[in-house]
Amino acid sequence: MVRMKKQLSMALASVMVLSALAGCGSGGDKPAASSGAAPSGGAAPSGGAAASGDKAKQEEFQFYVTGSLNVKELWEVLIPMFEKNNPNIKVKMVYIDSGSGGQSTVDRLIAAKKANQKSGNIDLYDSSLADLQRGIKEDLWAPMDKSKVANMSKMDENNLKNSAGTGLPYRASAVVLAYNSAKVASPPKTADELYEWIRKNPGRFAYNDPATGGAGDSFVQTAIYNFLPPEANVSQDPKYMKEWDKGFALLKDLGKSMYQKGVYPKKNQGTLDLLANGEVDMIPAWSDQGLESIAKKLLPETTKLTQINPSFTGGPTYLMVPKLSEHVDAVYKFLDFVLTPEAQTVVVTKMNGYPGIKWAEMPADLRDKFKDVAAGYRTFNLGDLGKEIQKRWQQEVAGQ
Repeated sequence: MVRMKKQLSMALASVMVLSALAGCGSGGDKPAASSGAAPSGGAAPSGGAAASGDKAKQEEFQFYVTGSLNVKELWEVLIPMFEKNNPNIKVKMVYIDSGSGGQSTVDRLIAAKKANQKSGNIDLYDSSLADLQRGIKEDLWAPMDKSKVANMSKMDENNLKNSAGTGLPYRASAVVLAYNSAKVASPPKTADELYEWIRKNPGRFAYNDPATGGAGDSFVQTAIYNFLPPEANVSQDPKYMKEWDKGFALLKDLGKSMYQKGVYPKKNQGTLDLLANGEVDMIPAWSDQGLESIAKKLLPETTKLTQINPSFTGGPTYLMVPKLSEHVDAVYKFLDFVLTPEAQTVVVTKMNGYPGIKWAEMPADLRDKFKDVAAGYRTFNLGDLGKEIQKRWQQEVAGQ
């Protein structure tokens, strides 16, 4: 009898333990516990549910950046500025040097799309018009939502034309005239005045081989396309090749008045070196390279920059949001920050380029500093026709 009572007591004790464990398990699913509310008669847990809630609000997105080192350094300033005011969003930058080779970011996105991946692990991409347009053909980019990127209202609508509503042109650079004001008191204001100045000052002007740098390429394309209708500037239709003759005739005529009667330096830096050494008095140059060289005293203090009319070419650098991204709202918030005058001031001062928003939206002192190059630029989008121009230039201009 005693033995039976002992066994009954042990069985009852086991049931009570199991009941207690079951109560603990069901209590963990109660809404009150998940929201951090204190149990009846007790204190709220310190750092428990509340800490988990804060952690759940954290969001991180991956930002792929390609280009030269100064692009990386730009984002190393801007990202901490954003994160300071948005502590629940972390921006993880993945920098890819422009000369590193390997599989491109666009290729990775195309592969992810073909594999039906939910996310390509690339939430934002900083790159060129070429990558933007390639991605448009592959239907990679999400549309820019103006309701979530309100500062797009500060942008020039003309700069959005090539993006098909997807890429965000957050900065730009343009080709301008760089000249030694000690030798050139009154620089040309129009393309025709520039060509006349070259003829009257033989040997004092140079532009680089167009296949080796954008400044020389812009000079050549501008000389040719000033004879064509404006719509040709953004067309890749081969029919316009038939209308290049007048432009090439002009370039051949100018050749005998160029530096050393037709010597064309390699790369953009080649002509900057000639201007720095006083061997020429005027060159076409990228605005950012010119301003940086002046600031670093690599060009004479008397060097100035100006734009002509019709202007040389230029173009933006774009930010694109892949459709595969699972953090689109966080990315839009970051993009809205990038278009603030505060962030754009950093863009302009560090990159010596054009802002992504209108100059009128920028601080007055910055507008004054860049007044000589703020006249704007024309965007050319010639595709493979640009390579055809370079081939013909080698044969008919450089080879004459």
